Amino acid sequence: MTIKNKISNNLEHQPFHLANPSPWPLYTSIFTFQLLLTTLLFFHNFVFAVPFFFFSFILLNYVIFTWFYNIVIEATFQGNHTKKVQSGLKMGMVLFITSEVMFFFSFFWGFFHCSLAPSIWIGNIWPPIGIEFISLWHLPILNTVILLSSGVSLTWSHRLLLSKSLTQTVQGLLLTIFWGGFFTILQYTEYKNTSFSINDSIYGSIFFLLTGFHGFHVLLGTTLLIACFLRFAYNHFIVTQHVGYECSIWYWHFVDVVWIFLYLIIYCWGC
Repeated sequence: MTIKNKISNNLEHQPFHLANPSPWPLYTSIFTFQLLLTTLLFFHNFVFAVPFFFFSFILLNYVIFTWFYNIVIEATFQGNHTKKVQSGLKMGMVLFITSEVMFFFSFFWGFFHCSLAPSIWIGNIWPPIGIEFISLWHLPILNTVILLSSGVSLTWSHRLLLSKSLTQTVQGLLLTIFWGGFFTILQYTEYKNTSFSINDSIYGSIFFLLTGFHGFHVLLGTTLLIACFLRFAYNHFIVTQHVGYECSIWYWHFVDVVWIFLYLIIYCWGC
């Protein structure tokens, strides 16, 4: 047996998936940069910024969809996602969520820095003069109940999948998607009725940055769950292989935990 044949046999029997050369990482980088550039042009009131922004946004979403579609084919139809590959994907998701934790930690750090030691520019008091707090007993407490309910329904859905109850699994998933959409609507309603904006002192900036980025993560998590629902419709998930669904569940629970900290710190302690 030649050396070339030995290498070929070793590659065929190793547990890892060696991905083929792909253009999608390059295209994603290009269109992400293009989206950022058009966003900056929009903020500086360039004439054609809006159409170029939407064009970049559509292209970026098309590339991401195609990239993930290829991954689904590799996992579901080609059988390339072995136990080792699934373990690596889960580890990647854990690292990604860890980076997201650091992202929100930086904003919480900014909030505590400004609230515990208010500067002279805001009168050495917290909250700054003129800021009217949002009552924690109205929409914020309702949103908290909604997100906690969504975490329960999603965990219930996962347990049912492990018990091979596919119909009830999808029902729990749809309920979670409903809660996510309802939360987004209520968050928008809260923004419409606030007495301050993102331009109103450091409080307004931090409030809208924290709640806004969390709202974006809720939208992203809802999108992931909708994608999982579509994959359930095509029978892509089984008891022994549902990494995409499991990672989406982890991400949703991360969103839940961040909101609990937001509610306790911004709405309860911060007022």
